[in-house]
Amino acid sequence: MAKKFTASAKQLKPDGKFNSRLVSKFINSMMWQGKKSTATQIFYNALEIVSNKVKDVAPLEVFETAINNVKPHLEVRSKRVGGASYQVPMPVNPKRQQSLAFRWILASARGKKGRAMHERLAAELFDAYNKQGGAMTTRENIHKMAEANKAFAHFAW
Repeated sequence: MAKKFTASAKQLKPDGKFNSRLVSKFINSMMWQGKKSTATQIFYNALEIVSNKVKDVAPLEVFETAINNVKPHLEVRSKRVGGASYQVPMPVNPKRQQSLAFRWILASARGKKGRAMHERLAAELFDAYNKQGGAMTTRENIHKMAEANKAFAHFAW
């Protein structure tokens, strides 16, 4: 049975400051226990810090570039063929690319301890913009694994 997606993408309203659905979706994925106003404040404070670091580019552009840099193009999926499991490299659906990028950036920011969340998120977004940091490392590891297992690509049907 195919996965069914809800109409949440149609119902999602753009955020108030940047009028962007991508920002709104990121804030929703960052939110814990329904505290959307807290997540919104953390995100806007993080973009404020990023705009102070990168003066010549708009903060929304930095955010979008960071997300696009972290998006994976390939991933490995387990495929069972004749009693053996193979790690088969497969292209990633655009929706999944976006959700994985969000997840990796947030996980990397949450993994750093000792500073406020908006500072950690700003640092991770800045690193992702410069193609560095924990989220980019995760992406590179996924791509390396897919490259190493490309001999099994013929199992991707």
